[in-house]
Amino acid sequence: MGVRNMSSIEKVIIDFLDQYKDTYVPIDLVASALKMGNPRDKKRLNKTINKMIVRQMLITNKSGHIKPSINEKDSAILEGILDVNRHGTGFVSLEGYDQDIRIPGKKTGVALPGDLVRIKISGKSRSDNRAEGKIIEVKKRANRIFVGTLIVQKNGNSYISPDEKSASTDFFVHPDNTFGAKNNDKVVFKLIDWLHPNALPEARVIQNLGSKDSNDAAVLSILAENQISSSFPTEVDDFADKIATKIPKEEYKRRLDMRDKVVFTIDPVDAKDFDDALSIEVLENGNYYLGVHIADVTHYMTPHTVLDIEALERGTSVYLVDRVIPMLPESLSNGVCSLRPNEEKLCYSCFMEVDPDGKVISYDIRETIINSKFRFTYEQAQAVIDGEAQEFTKELILLHGMTKMLTEKRFKNGAMDLDTPEPRFELDEKGHPISVVIKARLDAHRLVEECMLLANKTVSIHIDHVRNNATKGKVKDKNLYPFLYRIHDKPNSEKLLNIAENVGPIGITFKPNPDKISSKSINELLTAIKGHPLQNTINELVLRSMAKAVYSPKNIGHFGLHFNHYSHFTSPIRRYPDVIVHRLLKNYASGLPSYRYSELEELGLHCSNREKMAVTAERDSIKLKQVEFMSDRIGQSFEGVISGVTDKGLYVVLKEVYCEGMIRISDLDDDYYIYESTRHSLRGRTRGKTYRLGETIKVKVFSTNLEQRLIDFVLSK
Repeated sequence: MGVRNMSSIEKVIIDFLDQYKDTYVPIDLVASALKMGNPRDKKRLNKTINKMIVRQMLITNKSGHIKPSINEKDSAILEGILDVNRHGTGFVSLEGYDQDIRIPGKKTGVALPGDLVRIKISGKSRSDNRAEGKIIEVKKRANRIFVGTLIVQKNGNSYISPDEKSASTDFFVHPDNTFGAKNNDKVVFKLIDWLHPNALPEARVIQNLGSKDSNDAAVLSILAENQISSSFPTEVDDFADKIATKIPKEEYKRRLDMRDKVVFTIDPVDAKDFDDALSIEVLENGNYYLGVHIADVTHYMTPHTVLDIEALERGTSVYLVDRVIPMLPESLSNGVCSLRPNEEKLCYSCFMEVDPDGKVISYDIRETIINSKFRFTYEQAQAVIDGEAQEFTKELILLHGMTKMLTEKRFKNGAMDLDTPEPRFELDEKGHPISVVIKARLDAHRLVEECMLLANKTVSIHIDHVRNNATKGKVKDKNLYPFLYRIHDKPNSEKLLNIAENVGPIGITFKPNPDKISSKSINELLTAIKGHPLQNTINELVLRSMAKAVYSPKNIGHFGLHFNHYSHFTSPIRRYPDVIVHRLLKNYASGLPSYRYSELEELGLHCSNREKMAVTAERDSIKLKQVEFMSDRIGQSFEGVISGVTDKGLYVVLKEVYCEGMIRISDLDDDYYIYESTRHSLRGRTRGKTYRLGETIKVKVFSTNLEQRLIDFVLSK
């Protein structure tokens, strides 16, 4: 691939300059030769030449004269998406390269995070032998939104200082493009243009979030950083409001009527979007008959409507500490589609006959109508499990018995139990955290989880049956009955070996086989670490070693769950992949064509990316509240566990509130400390004092940084 996909004017410029061989040519001469001497044409010419210089198609001398870049026009180049860290260094992921290509800040040109760029490998870094390159062209702007603080100078000029996660350069803002924002307001903005790296890019403010110190501004900033909109376009809300809520008569005739059956929901106390309900009974043969009833979102959401397009763009609901950003407008997510008690609702149900050993003997996937008899909170359901008399005790106890057996079977077969602590905040009326506790993991949570896992697994196996029945098991064509799976690859062997190095010094043996990674050895580690102060830290390291679960039509199974078949079917109110799965199942049941394999590849990639952004926003939201909480406790002392050791200092997780901060090595001022990587420790050179991974120490909150979401500790004496 050549470096130039030239426009007509670029080609004319290059052809003209080629006449002068290696001579630098004044721009005025180019303008005269091309008869572009009037102000309008000359402005266009200068703009084109600037872009060509940035793309390194042209080079200049001290006088500003130009000539074609030597050998650039025939050089092969590579394409990828640019990511930029907080220091302004770029990274581009390329096929065939184990590591991202590093782009030094001075060589990123006019590229911004998320842009599709063309790069040229320029060599390797002397420090770590990593491949480095330079950006020679921005092929396509990401059209993303950025977040920053508007700064109005005394002379009336304005610029935006972007948040670290957005970009690493300031943006010029014309007074007409400030959207009414004032000095020190947090704003969301878009790029207008960026012509040359020596000039500031120009921006337009599209949303004023208010004072940068307000809670709303901080939370909305997190959303914008992750390309998430907090509100729906007017046309989408209007479309959703006009959807008929009354169930048509024909739906009663063609669906399985479950209205007289005992069906109930179990959800968090503050939930409003109830997208799954349960039913259970024991058959005459002693087997369980489990019904998992899922809100029939696709009945109300026709493909390619403004509602469907918006839901696809969002990909998922986002659950922040103090609010939910739904995938669907609330009239649907909390209204017509929500399986609220004592209301008739359309569902897509998966019925499974499960024997006492946890094997699914038979199943039936049907469109249904239900009327939920009761809405349990997790706490209410747990009270029943613990022996409290309540309505539908019989059904809940049956479910608990069955799901407990399913959980034991799953772990016995190799599934991993990777629960990590999740902080829960009590907020005041302004959204400020006043207390924090770790969410309890109840049997009721596990009960619902097992029912959803079984349904998701069953519908995926069903597609294999459909495919095999159509071909009598002979044809293996990926385009025949394609499906969207939830897949999870094996862990990274290098990261597992790193975990082994971490747990060795604390007396735990972990010897993963890089050539044959199995869940058995990982489960043995998780069992060995239980009850240890480092349990949560090691669980987190194991999670990070894992490949990310993603959506794809190529089924490689789910390593973490130890399932050969798995998909997402049970949450179409809050996950777009579940919408796709419902459509696929319905179309195949009706003998209708559905999504093509290539379409599912693109949709899977998009939904996986949107999920990644949502998870990042949710984690940033938790971190923000942790930093806010600790900001009120500057100078206070806490007991914590050393969760990480680096050459920069010690990471410490507080036991009481599970907030993580850092003691910088420069603040360990009683000695000169040396980082010993093999022992994961810092050792004082003179006195020999050692700080090791897993040790309990007492720390004092020294400072916090809300914008960067950082907590700094010092040792408490």
